[in-house]
Amino acid sequence: MKKTIAVLCCALLLVLGLPTGSVRAQTQDVVFAGAGDIARCGPDNLFYPQATAALLDSIPGSVFAIGDLAYVDGLETESNRCFDATCGRHRAAGDPTKGYYSFNYGAWHVVVLNSVCTLAPTLPGGCTATSPEGQWLQADLAANPTACTAALWHTPLYTSTSANATPAVQPFWQILYNGGADLVINGHAHNYERFAPQDPNGNLDAVNGIREFVVGTGGESLMSFGTTIAANSEVRNSTTHGVIQFTLHATSYDWQFIPVAGQTFTDSGTQACH
Repeated sequence: MKKTIAVLCCALLLVLGLPTGSVRAQTQDVVFAGAGDIARCGPDNLFYPQATAALLDSIPGSVFAIGDLAYVDGLETESNRCFDATCGRHRAAGDPTKGYYSFNYGAWHVVVLNSVCTLAPTLPGGCTATSPEGQWLQADLAANPTACTAALWHTPLYTSTSANATPAVQPFWQILYNGGADLVINGHAHNYERFAPQDPNGNLDAVNGIREFVVGTGGESLMSFGTTIAANSEVRNSTTHGVIQFTLHATSYDWQFIPVAGQTFTDSGTQACH
């Protein structure tokens, strides 16, 4: 049976709760697949959310959803009508009073963060290292010294869709970098972009850098990239809906972007953990 881990972690969404303990640590390779920016209410707007949900039905493993799950306002009524009708069958979440949590999955430690803190003072302390969330993240990484670590949240630090870049999450990147994290998965920009491993200041770092994926391709309308491509951007696509599938090994991971039926763009590769 497919495990479901919906990462309901950010702007304009409803955090729904199931105990994260339902995902238990394992030792074998595991699959982790999903996208963000999914369902807009309206009779003509659910084709692509339904198509990406169908992809997830066919992928064994666990599912994540990286924010903006129901448009326009993330209301409960919109979530019930639109997200539930598409990817909603693949949902769960952590403590709804916080919106951040972690779990072990296969050999990996997975951290889910709440980037609503970028809208400080919505949450106390913003996204800083001294905020409750920042302090929790540091303690969580120290308590879980796995070989491979992934982090998921909504708004990206790096994107070639410049209006969607979110410098306020840089402290999270710094904490993750200090803790040896390997992988960051974001949404918010409605396109697909893969970056080379970088440090928290945007410098190429093949030894200790974190690789970021932006996967805002879950069904909402897509957006083009800006005229200036962000440094260290390796692959971009703004015309294809779909999901990304990660296969998490003990000391590495593989990725594959899978397009919805009728579209052809894909991207794949492999990366060793630090």
